[in-house]
Amino acid sequence: MEDKKKRTWRQKTAAVLNKQWVAGYVFIFPFIIGVLVFKLAPFFTSFYLAFTDYSVLSPPKWIGLDNFRKMFLQDEKFWASLLVTFKFAFVQVPVKLAVSLLVALVLSRRSRAVGVYRTIFYIPSLMGGSVAVALLWKQLFAMDGVINVLLGWIGIPPVQWLTNPSTALYVLIGLGVWQFGSSMLIFLAAIQNVPATYYEAARIDGAGGFTCFFRITLPMITPVLFFNLVNQLIGALQAFNSSYLITSGGPLNSTLYYGLHLYNRAFKYYEMGYGCAMAWFMLVIIGIFTALVFRSSSAWVYYESEVK
Repeated sequence: MEDKKKRTWRQKTAAVLNKQWVAGYVFIFPFIIGVLVFKLAPFFTSFYLAFTDYSVLSPPKWIGLDNFRKMFLQDEKFWASLLVTFKFAFVQVPVKLAVSLLVALVLSRRSRAVGVYRTIFYIPSLMGGSVAVALLWKQLFAMDGVINVLLGWIGIPPVQWLTNPSTALYVLIGLGVWQFGSSMLIFLAAIQNVPATYYEAARIDGAGGFTCFFRITLPMITPVLFFNLVNQLIGALQAFNSSYLITSGGPLNSTLYYGLHLYNRAFKYYEMGYGCAMAWFMLVIIGIFTALVFRSSSAWVYYESEVK
């Protein structure tokens, strides 16, 4: 009798579990379809197209490594756009991280209005790289824009911000740095999680503000600094919107991001196969830089859990 009851209980349990499994698969099915259709399928398709001559208007034709030979040996704008992208990333990322960390330090102090300040500083990141923000930035730095008007009030002649190759890229870098809200909030959360006892012990020993920052705060938030560095570096290497909307890559290709050059070749000149080859090369570049950052992290990233 007891064996029969046990079998009945097991059968009921198995039936319930089966129903739960079915329900789980039903709910996860749209996500699986989305990954297969919008992630994996384009991923492998683009890899195949990178080795073809494909103009969208005709079937792809296998050409092997010709796209990569063309990229490295014939396309002068390829190297120019790669250099511009590196310059943009290696200037914007450190400045953006420094600004976001500085603002996070200021906002970490206790104040009644700190919540308001956090919201104000985060608003640019909420707007993101939208068309409206880019066009507003373009108007600010136009010859008759607000920036030149303000400079005129103090006797400085108008500056050709967007038509001068030596200044145009820095205008776009400024737009990227201005949108520091996300990194700032992450830094702020990390700073507030540093145990107060560390600061109390340091002050008893006579440590000042700078000493506390470099000996306590900065080492304790290095994991978050590492996280922000990786994310910001990947995002900067894939930059596109600001160049496309504000300068269209000019003047004289001084703001021609790699992503914009890829877009032009793939969608403006219908060289889709060549565009896929460029995309895969950038994937390799991002992988290399990310690996280098991960490789170097053991020398400067501090994890409290590793201390015995």
